[in-house]
Amino acid sequence: MKIIHCADLHFDSKLNANLEKESAKQRKAEILHTFARMVAYAADNEVKAILIAGDLFDTKNTSATARNAFLHEMLQHPDINFYYLRGNHDQDIFLFERDELPQNLRTFDAQWKTYTEEEGKITISGIEFPAQDTDSVYLACAPDAEKFNIVMLHGQEGTGSAKDRTEIINLKALRNKGIDYIALGHVHAYKKETLDARGVYCYCGCLEGRGFDECGEHGFVLLDVDAQSGKYTHTFVPFAKRRLYAVEADVTGCLTTAEMAEKARQALAAAGCGKDDLIKIVLKGMVDVACEKDIVYFQARFASDFYFVKVCDETTLLVDVEDYMRDASLKGEFVRQVMEDESIPKEDKKTIIRYGLQAIAGEEIQ
Repeated sequence: MKIIHCADLHFDSKLNANLEKESAKQRKAEILHTFARMVAYAADNEVKAILIAGDLFDTKNTSATARNAFLHEMLQHPDINFYYLRGNHDQDIFLFERDELPQNLRTFDAQWKTYTEEEGKITISGIEFPAQDTDSVYLACAPDAEKFNIVMLHGQEGTGSAKDRTEIINLKALRNKGIDYIALGHVHAYKKETLDARGVYCYCGCLEGRGFDECGEHGFVLLDVDAQSGKYTHTFVPFAKRRLYAVEADVTGCLTTAEMAEKARQALAAAGCGKDDLIKIVLKGMVDVACEKDIVYFQARFASDFYFVKVCDETTLLVDVEDYMRDASLKGEFVRQVMEDESIPKEDKKTIIRYGLQAIAGEEIQ
C-alpha cells in the first residue's frame, strides 16, 4: 500500500514579507495548485492514503477558494483516503457549504483515534494534543504490535515532559510501543531519524517554501508498505514548483557594482539557482570606503533572471582613516571631524564616513 505523508501546506498564508501584492497572490495560488498536483501524482501512482500532519491552513480566516480547492480534490478522488490532523495554525474543522464532509476524509481530535487500512493490517492513529495533562496522552497510545502502525502528530520533537508545552512531542515516551512510523508536522524541513529498534519518526517538511528561512528542497514522503511482511520503503519526493535560495557572495576587494554583480553571478551558478526560483543574495566581505556600490542597480542586474530577487548588504567597510587625516581636502576635513567627535559611537563612524564621502563625491546615498 502506498501512502503520502505531507504537512504544513499553510493555505492562505499572506506571503507579504518579501512579495508584492500581485506576486503574493500568484504564489498563494501556486501553493494550492501544488497540493492538487500532489493528489494527481497520488492517483497516477496508486497511492491509497494521504496523511496531512497539521497546518493545512495558515489562519482561521480561510478563503472559500482554499477550502473548496481541498474539498474538490477529495471529491474527485474517492479512492484515496485523506487523513487530516490539525496543527497549531489550524482552527476548528473547516466549514464547507454542504451538510457533511466527504466520506474519504478522516479527522482526529483530543483523544486517540485509530483507522485501519489493508483489511486491518495497517493502522493510522493520531491525536490533536489537549491543552493539559499531555503525559497521559502517551500512556494511552497502545498500538497492536502485530500490525504496521503509523502515528500522526503535530509539534516540535523533544525527549522530556510536554505538560506545559503542548507543541512539544515527547519522543522518548513513544519508544517501544510497536510504532513503525511517526508522521510529523510542524518543522518545515525534511528530517528522518530512528525512534527505537523498530520505528522511525519523520518530518516531511512543508510542500512549498514560503520564506528565506525555508530554503532547500521541499515536497512530501512516499511510503510503500507491504502489509503482509511489515516491510516498507521510504522516499522523499521533491515536489515544490519553486525553490528558495539564500546565496552568499563574497565581494571583498570589489571596487564597483559591476564587479560585485559578477561575484554574485558566480555564486548563484554554483548554487544551481534557476529562473523559476526565489533568490536572496547576501553580500559579504570587506569593501573599501571609496567603493562604488549601488544596491538598486545591483538588484536590477538580476531582476529578469529569477522569479524574485532580494539583496541584503552585509559587507563591512574597509576604511584607512590615516589616508585622510592629513589630507587638506574637504574629504580630509570631514573625516577628521567625524573621528574626533566623541559623541559618535565608534562602530558608527566608518558608516558615517562612507556616506559622507559618497555625498561629497556626488553619489546617491543608499
